[in-house]
Amino acid sequence: MTEPRTFTLEADGATLRYDIRAGDGTNREGTPALLMIGSPMDATGFVTLASYFTDRTVVTYDPRGVGRSERTDGADRATPEEHADDVRRVIEALGTGPVDVFASSGGAVNALALVARHGHLVRTLVAHEPPAAPVLPDHEAVLAACTDIHATYLRQGLGPAMAKFIAVAGRKGVFPADAADEPAPDPAAFGLPTEDDGSRDDPLLGQNMLSCTGFRPDTGALRAAPTRVVIAAGKESADEFPARAAAEIAAALGSDLAVFPSHHAGFLGGEFGQEGAPAEFAQTLREILADS
Repeated sequence: MTEPRTFTLEADGATLRYDIRAGDGTNREGTPALLMIGSPMDATGFVTLASYFTDRTVVTYDPRGVGRSERTDGADRATPEEHADDVRRVIEALGTGPVDVFASSGGAVNALALVARHGHLVRTLVAHEPPAAPVLPDHEAVLAACTDIHATYLRQGLGPAMAKFIAVAGRKGVFPADAADEPAPDPAAFGLPTEDDGSRDDPLLGQNMLSCTGFRPDTGALRAAPTRVVIAAGKESADEFPARAAAEIAAALGSDLAVFPSHHAGFLGGEFGQEGAPAEFAQTLREILADS
């Protein structure tokens, strides 16, 4: 695969940057580009996964306010609809017609918003573990826990808030009504800082925590879209909040949940110090896209 070429795109309130990896020239005729998106994760999180798709053009981007995509509107957060509009701009800038999309976590939330509005731009969407709390029967408790994480970040900084985030993201099963009031985990137990350095620029805890988890997908619009929508979750993350949300969305769409190897970040191959099962993950993704 060739080295990625980086492009700049002006959007309302942001300057977006996206990368195109053109493949090795073995693309099957008619195979659409594969767009990989996360949120708040930027393009660096897809380096390993992209390396398994040298037979097609792969596109990645940095969401507004993250990595190389600077905000110009002074806002401190963006809605899934705003992110979806940014992704629309990237796809239209490619000028290649409908693309396939692999979307992870908050990126999966944003991709569901994209397809609900602009399904003609996406041939197949694979939405992996969208953490959309409103679809869950225990959504009030889940959203209260997410609100508490955000408030903890504003009050105490990254370490205490991230410790709570790790506990919430990995929690198995239904959240009790008082989940937000449970004793806070020790940041040091996760190797996190215990002192507040005063910064409040973390995109996950500061920008994404509430707008992403509070999004309810428009399942009616998704069913009506021309896009093939595949909702997925990791085998190892069964019964965790994002995987449970994925199962609920799949059921609402009348489709089976696609099960991928590994966990929520199963496509990572050392990015951010995390290891999944990227080869097996990529093979599963390839098989799903081949059925389109």
